[in-house]
Amino acid sequence: MGRITETVKVLLIANIIFFFGANYLGDYAYKIFALWFPENPNFGFWQIITHMFMHGSFSHILFNMFALYMFGSLLEQYLGQSKFLFIYFSAGLGAAGFQILFSYIGFNEAYNAYIDAGVSPDEISQMFESVRSTGEYRVYSSIPKDVSNQLFSNYLTPMVGASGAIFGVLAAFAVVFPNLPLYIIFVPIPVKAKYLIGGYFLMNLFSAVTGVTLLGPSNTAYWAHIGGAVIGFITMYYWKKNSFNENRWN
Repeated sequence: MGRITETVKVLLIANIIFFFGANYLGDYAYKIFALWFPENPNFGFWQIITHMFMHGSFSHILFNMFALYMFGSLLEQYLGQSKFLFIYFSAGLGAAGFQILFSYIGFNEAYNAYIDAGVSPDEISQMFESVRSTGEYRVYSSIPKDVSNQLFSNYLTPMVGASGAIFGVLAAFAVVFPNLPLYIIFVPIPVKAKYLIGGYFLMNLFSAVTGVTLLGPSNTAYWAHIGGAVIGFITMYYWKKNSFNENRWN
């Protein structure tokens, strides 16, 4: 834990302002600034940026901002402001892209299951309107409950949080400082950054693929975490190989 850098400080302040502002405005703020599924009428193109500053709970923003402070400041000192911001926002955009892609996959599978069951597109659209206004929809005995949940959860659940951008920062940090010893709270044994961050990534990948939650709430956007980490890793790996003096990264 060292000196907080200027860019990290600004990001911390912006996230905190958004958090308290969203809590003051309530559902209206999430309707405007959270990232909605593109088929949902609430979707707006600006949300691919604004959702990075929205958080669902105090613990959510606390964890993300603590990670940003812990890893972001040291990373910015080495990369400089421009490259650090590129890592942060490109990872956030990559996270949104991954989450939307896999949401579409699940949404289309469930949508086609409804079509195969004889439900017309107009009836499905009416159900979307009903569930948006009343929270209720017609249940079909021929359609499994988990398929219905998959269709409507993808349609109705917005994405919020800086987690994707933070995962990009973590992945870049592991590339830059792979052997830096890190300590976990209540665990007195140091763990190298590449193992600790790599292990955390694999836990999220397991949850994304299986749907089994190992850490955090059950509605965590795990594919967003994966997307952010992939973009952060690829970008930092490329820079390390092509743009920086190798001796600097030993």
